[in-house]
Amino acid sequence: MSSTLKIALGSILVGLVVLGLKTLAWQMTGSVALLSDALESTVNVATALAAVIAIRVAQRPADQGHPYGHHKAEFFSAVLEGVLIIVAALLILHEAWIVIQNPRPISGAGPGLAINAVAGVLNAVWCSVLIRHGRRLRSPALVADGKHLLSDVISSGGVMLGVGLSVLTGWWVLDPALAMLVGVNILWSGWKVMASSLSGLMDEAVPDKTLATIKDIISDKATGAIEAHDLRTRHAGIVTFIDFHLVVDGQTTVCDAHEICDRIEASLKSHLPDAQITIHVEPEHHAKHSGVLVI
Repeated sequence: MSSTLKIALGSILVGLVVLGLKTLAWQMTGSVALLSDALESTVNVATALAAVIAIRVAQRPADQGHPYGHHKAEFFSAVLEGVLIIVAALLILHEAWIVIQNPRPISGAGPGLAINAVAGVLNAVWCSVLIRHGRRLRSPALVADGKHLLSDVISSGGVMLGVGLSVLTGWWVLDPALAMLVGVNILWSGWKVMASSLSGLMDEAVPDKTLATIKDIISDKATGAIEAHDLRTRHAGIVTFIDFHLVVDGQTTVCDAHEICDRIEASLKSHLPDAQITIHVEPEHHAKHSGVLVI
């Protein structure tokens, strides 16, 4: 079992524990703000399950029907997560609107907030695990899950503060008002997750920093060639696709041109281990005198 899949399975377990704690806190207090916190946790469990399925599909090897692999499956999981986050936010806003018209007192606030705090700490720890390992493993599903949990941690802190103030002041309207703020925050979080994932599905190029590294490697390792042009990149999950045209002197032998390509590929893969590289070799009269010039 891969590290990515193990972490995704861990998210399901953590999500179930947090959901149980937050549901208990809501039942003890009757707070609609704590209910909003619990509703978001149901999304955490659902999206963790979606991430596990997507990661398993993404790790399948390339086949005749999918010669470039199944890496984009993780982006679909992240899009689904964004949709579910938005649905949870709308449910929270609906419930808060009902209660704001008829505010009700909160009971058992102390024990309920203590339980919710434990759930928040657990989420904070797991959120850091997901984001750190998701970036290291270049997994969009894990990173999206981690960012969602981060918004959950922040909103949980705000919820607990608001519920405490509501109890101290007797202004019970603070409870549903805060739930509405949480709902808006979650709505924004869901949109950001969806936007990020959709850019991956649209074959977005690698970040500028990564592109600059690729260009530097080609320029440095293509000794014997003249230039590289029409450089294109895209990423899908852990895989980075790189293709470009390499111009060599017309007298260069096939063997020598192949050796240059091997040298470039080896260096690129040392920086991007999961890169898939395609190099089209051309004679010098195809030079465009632009792109990456060989040093």
